[in-house]
Amino acid sequence: MTAMKRQILTGVFFAFGFLILFSVLYLFAFPIDDWSLLWRRQIWNLPFVFIVPVLALSAGTVAGVLSGFFWRNALMSVSDAVDGLTEGLATDVSGAPHLEELENIQGRLSRLAGQMALQAQQVQKMSNEKAEAEEAAIEKIVSEERNRLARELHDSVSQQLFAASMLMSTINELRPSVDDPESKQLRLVEATIHQAQLEMRALFLHLRPIQLHGKALKDGMEGLLGELRQKVPMKISWHIEPVTLEKGIEDQLFRILQESVSNTLRHARAKSLDVLLIRREKWIIMRVTDDGTGFRPKETKPGSYGLQNMKERASQIGGQLKLVSVPGKGTSLEVKVPVLKEDEGND
Repeated sequence: MTAMKRQILTGVFFAFGFLILFSVLYLFAFPIDDWSLLWRRQIWNLPFVFIVPVLALSAGTVAGVLSGFFWRNALMSVSDAVDGLTEGLATDVSGAPHLEELENIQGRLSRLAGQMALQAQQVQKMSNEKAEAEEAAIEKIVSEERNRLARELHDSVSQQLFAASMLMSTINELRPSVDDPESKQLRLVEATIHQAQLEMRALFLHLRPIQLHGKALKDGMEGLLGELRQKVPMKISWHIEPVTLEKGIEDQLFRILQESVSNTLRHARAKSLDVLLIRREKWIIMRVTDDGTGFRPKETKPGSYGLQNMKERASQIGGQLKLVSVPGKGTSLEVKVPVLKEDEGND
């Protein structure tokens, strides 16, 4: 039964009961000598005995309707507030009649909404922490597996390639300096082994990339290039100025350098590699140049030569990447990053 019907029936029953009680008390205090007068006397062409009950019941019905509207509005406001609370909206019973009970309900709903919002924040925080922990665990597993593969390749394939390279160099040195087909084939095998070693060095950079680990960008770049100079039969030179940048920018520049050097080792067949890192006014400029075979950038397949990956890294730090390559002339890759925040170390 709705609140409206309940209030109407309550008003009717209350009016009927009050009528009976009032009538009994009136007749007890003022007895009627002739009961037929109640039937003979008429008002609006109706016997007096009907007029009083009708008026009482009508008044009770009107009072019940008004009371029903009042409480219906109050309960609807509370219902709307509860619905809003379940949907995560603000709870408000300002449209309800001003009653102390409704104000108490409003206060309790507001406290409940605050508790639910706090619980939602805690759940989201726990979910984010769980996702970050899972991502960190996955990254750790991937890093450990990459390091394991790099160690196994270095201890097996890389050592075997080095031994084969030394063996082929010795064989070619001991052979007479003649230009017969067999000598050509042996020199080709030696060159192939050398290229396989370069490919292996490039693969090591991908599987086990060197991290800065708190080092300055200059120190990290010089460490990487110095190690390659000792292990790769290629002339490697560099000019690196000490620059101080935010950690995220330094990491991305270092990764771009690794990617570029790896591509040079794998594809360029270069004899020399030059790296430049300077600051000019509001720009940090890093340039990697080789004298390799080069290529036509517009004719390369999407994703080849690692160009797309390096472009994405440059865009993540607000930089610009420019690649110039001419077949047979070499390749030059330049990254320009704007310095948006002044560092005390550069003043």
